[in-house]
Amino acid sequence: MRNRLNALALALFIGSLAGADSLAAAPLASVATNFGGVTVKATPGTLSGGIWEFEIVFDTHSQDLRDDVAKSASLVADGVASAPLEWRGDPQGGHHRKGVLRFKAPAARPAAIELRLSRPGEAEPRVFRWKLE
Repeated sequence: MRNRLNALALALFIGSLAGADSLAAAPLASVATNFGGVTVKATPGTLSGGIWEFEIVFDTHSQDLRDDVAKSASLVADGVASAPLEWRGDPQGGHHRKGVLRFKAPAARPAAIELRLSRPGEAEPRVFRWKLE
């Protein structure tokens, strides 16, 4: 019985050390852009596992926010762009919108990523960049 308890304690200790690396990774900072009276802020969530999430916040006092976020966003990793799986957030319209864009994680962890959002009436997409290494 004592050997089993020691083995269990050792397994829990080793498991906690394995998880320490994932806990040590600092969260990535929010990146905001402001153009044409509209501020867009993107904040990466946990970038591990099969689904990566980004919180997106739109803020304006000058226009109606009619962006179709699920159709206008892409995640670029190692030069490959992918469309989001879904937008979980406020519907189109209004002056303030918030939600989460969900993407399938890349097969291999890239050194850097870009989130691109094309907005109606803007010639270039908004680009949010983060280094992962």
